[in-house]
Amino acid sequence: MRLANDVTFPLLLNCFGQPKTKWIPLSYTLRQPLQTHYGYINVRTQEPLQLNCNHCAVVSNSGQMVGQKVGEEIDRASCIWRMNNAPTKGFEEDVGYMTMVRVVSHTSVPLLLKNPDYFFKEASTTIYVIWGPFRNMRKDGNGIVYNMLKKTVDTYPDAQIYVTTEQRMTYCDGVFKDETGKDRVQSGSYLSTGWFTFILAMDACYSIHVYGMINETYCTTEGYRKVPYHYYEQGKDECNEYLLHEHAPYGGHRFITEKKVFAKWAKKHRIVFTHPNWTVS
Repeated sequence: MRLANDVTFPLLLNCFGQPKTKWIPLSYTLRQPLQTHYGYINVRTQEPLQLNCNHCAVVSNSGQMVGQKVGEEIDRASCIWRMNNAPTKGFEEDVGYMTMVRVVSHTSVPLLLKNPDYFFKEASTTIYVIWGPFRNMRKDGNGIVYNMLKKTVDTYPDAQIYVTTEQRMTYCDGVFKDETGKDRVQSGSYLSTGWFTFILAMDACYSIHVYGMINETYCTTEGYRKVPYHYYEQGKDECNEYLLHEHAPYGGHRFITEKKVFAKWAKKHRIVFTHPNWTVS
């Protein structure tokens, strides 16, 4: 089984529906093969992403992962998804060591490029999906992030790097408005990498196990576990960051609002949340 670029990988088939169609959550009881979605384009080949997974493990960057010791369980999944620059080296016992899909914000690309051998040479079988606004992803020489990625694939020709199209970004904004009733731009909201990861994973995966993601009420629950914002670095407190972003008048990630939406999606998809466990009624 091979991806479109002929790199051996235990995944195949088509991942995403047409970007012009209205977003409708899939019913996995009647799952049908999905068409190739042109909203994710390979930087080197300019071909669309083709991907299909069975059981997916989506690993949060949260400090909730510290001490969980679920690395072996995560690595048994058909497809392991990670976000931004979250490392596995040194954290294998808690988060596993395999990465098959890594969804990355345009703002996190410079963090990957601080250690390019680790991300693009050692992990040459990982699929990178980079999301970002058109101004940073444009291909006419003025897209700052796209230019970085183009140089990266020139240096690491085996790197599998895909970028979102302008149409796909508009589509994801539309999903936010459909689900929350709020215009993303007018409400001063920035979508999180978790948001883009969920939308991709729901199309690509038959079932999803999310590790280390807290729900929308966690930070207001008595006796909640205080942890770092990221499992791989000390400093910011997770709940403080969530509340700060949720109530920021402009430029904040609406983490709590997004979690409400994720709980809604879990009722229609094969999605479970553990470490901590969610009860989706």
